[in-house]
Amino acid sequence: MQKFDQLTGVAAPLPMMNVDTDMIIPKQFLKTIKRTGLGKNLFDEMRYTPDGKEIPDFVLNKPQYRNAKILVTGANFGCGSSREHAPWALLDFGIRCVIAPSFADIFYNNCFKNGILPITLPQEEVDKLMDDANRGANAVISIDLEKQEIRGPDGGCIKFEIDAFRKHCLLNGLDDIGLTMQKAANIDSYEQKAKVGQPWLW
Repeated sequence: MQKFDQLTGVAAPLPMMNVDTDMIIPKQFLKTIKRTGLGKNLFDEMRYTPDGKEIPDFVLNKPQYRNAKILVTGANFGCGSSREHAPWALLDFGIRCVIAPSFADIFYNNCFKNGILPITLPQEEVDKLMDDANRGANAVISIDLEKQEIRGPDGGCIKFEIDAFRKHCLLNGLDDIGLTMQKAANIDSYEQKAKVGQPWLW
């Protein structure tokens, strides 16, 4: 998993509450088990007409937000089903951080497992960042995970809270497999002893 320490990029405003996982990546795109290739279908039903043409008014179709790395959005983001394809689609598009007043629990957990930083902030601070994000190409926000700070285009600083273990995993690029592999020596030792003591299992 890619490490997350510092991120500077354009923030796209999506002032919608209760954005569910089917809106993030519709069900017809869930056939793949690959984590790549889903970015083009992120927010598919809001980005494209039924015949596949871009909807110019949707934020990620606007030239200034096509390379956005941060999404500022409304409460209860990622509600609905537990599909892990939702963070896959965000990451494949290029979104590394989502800022909202609240998140659905399963989506929130899935973000950390895929190298995305979900930041929960009070509504008034999200509103401030939403205003910053509406600056278009000038909507550049910097995030420092080690310091737990967000800096807006005007230099203002917002502090955020994050669980220490999840912070450690992001800073070191550790997903569930990475955490397991840190114990590789212990696992190898156990297997060698098991081969001697319980050879019928091998």
